[in-house]
Amino acid sequence: MSDLLSDDEIEAQLPDGWHREDDEIVRTFGFESYLEGVGFAAGAGGLAEEAFHHPEMTIGWQEVEVRLTTHDAGGITEKDIDLAERFNELAD
Repeated sequence: MSDLLSDDEIEAQLPDGWHREDDEIVRTFGFESYLEGVGFAAGAGGLAEEAFHHPEMTIGWQEVEVRLTTHDAGGITEKDIDLAERFNELAD
């Protein structure tokens, strides 16, 4: 199990575009089309599976909202920060 990050650690390490909502970090990625968002979600799902970490993703019109938390730790850990950074790279 991963160790929970402190509030200060989360604030210092939060990747660009992400914000904290309680025990999750959240970002809404914007896209030119619905299918572009679906493609991102598919790629993000592959990255998440590789990391054995499973975010909640909501696909909408030209956007995908991603929510990360480490359920077995009960909050935000380094695993969430790392996967958020990988999602940012995927979206660029």
